[in-house]
Amino acid sequence: MYNKVIVFEGIDGSGKSFHLNAASNYLKKKKIKHIKLREPGGSKNSEKLRKLLLSNKSDFEKKTDLLIYLSARSENFHKIIKPNLKKKVILIDRFVDSTKAYQVYGKQISLNFINQIHKYILNGVKPNLTFVLKVSSKTSRKRLLKRRTKNRYDNFSQSFYDKVQKSFLKLAKNKKNYFVLDSSKNDTSLEKEIFKITSKYLKIK
Repeated sequence: MYNKVIVFEGIDGSGKSFHLNAASNYLKKKKIKHIKLREPGGSKNSEKLRKLLLSNKSDFEKKTDLLIYLSARSENFHKIIKPNLKKKVILIDRFVDSTKAYQVYGKQISLNFINQIHKYILNGVKPNLTFVLKVSSKTSRKRLLKRRTKNRYDNFSQSFYDKVQKSFLKLAKNKKNYFVLDSSKNDTSLEKEIFKITSKYLKIK
C-alpha cells in the first residue's frame, strides 16, 4: 500500500530532527502507520555504530568513517526499511544525500565509489519525497551552541557547513520530489508547509 520513504536532509542545526518528529506527530493524528529512523542509528546495531561515529574521541580516516556510515545504513535497510516498505510510511532523518553532501563534497571521497555501494545495499530503493532544510549560518551556529551534548560534527568549521549546505542545494536542484525550505525562523509556518506537502503526497484528507 505505501512504499513511501520521506527523508529530511540538511546541515547540523537545520532543524531536521525537530521537523521529522513534528511530521511523525501529524501522521499519528491522521492515523497513518509509519516508522521513523535517524542516520546514523535506527536499528540496534546501527545505534552502536552511531556512538562510534559521533564520539568526540573518534578519529577515523575518512574512508573508514564512510564505510561505518554505510554499514549502519545497510543494517537499517535490511532490518527495518525493507521489511516495512509496503506496510508503513518511513520517515528518515538523513539518508543517501547526507552521505554525498558530507563525504563527497565535504571530504572529497569518490561519488562513484559511494554510488556503487548504495546500489549493492539499497537494491534500488530511493526516497519518494525529500525535504532539504536550508538554514542561515547564524541560526545554525546558535542552535548548535544550545545543545547540551555535542558530537564531533557539531564542532566542524562554519566554512565546512557552508560547503555542505551548498551541496544539498545542488543535489535538490530541478528535482520534482525535492522541496527546499528555509528553516531559519523558529515559528510554525515551516511545520504547516511540510504537513501540506506531505498530505498532498500521501493523499491525506
